[in-house]
Amino acid sequence: MDIKEALFKQCELFVNKRLQTVDDIISSNQKALQSETKSSAGDKHETGRAMLQLEMEKAGQQLAGINQMKEILAKIDVSKVSNVAHLGSVIETTSANYFLSISAGQIIVDGKVYFAISVSSPIGKLLLGKKTNDQLVFNNKKSIIKSIS
Repeated sequence: MDIKEALFKQCELFVNKRLQTVDDIISSNQKALQSETKSSAGDKHETGRAMLQLEMEKAGQQLAGINQMKEILAKIDVSKVSNVAHLGSVIETTSANYFLSISAGQIIVDGKVYFAISVSSPIGKLLLGKKTNDQLVFNNKKSIIKSIS
């Protein structure tokens, strides 16, 4: 398995773990909502229900974000090689290595550190469309693109 495939698989794992966590939150909140019965402490009951509703809304937003990440991953073709940085590119610079995909943070493959970043992130926008030997400045730090695959 090449580096791009390995990074892609790690991103898929990241999304699936987040999905599992959010699914767990939603199902436990649904159970809690169902088991909340009207008690003599009406205000306390209403506050509890409102808190659960807020948690459900937050989980729903996280679910939407996860679905968006899945859509982005679905657009990546790991077999596509280009000398111009695009969605799915692995970019090695003099300061760090990047995988233009989703914001999944640091991933280590074969002892090498890569940062899975979104194309809409500040560094992602900067890298998009760049070529080997192009220079870029991010956070007042200059780096040069060594390779793009």
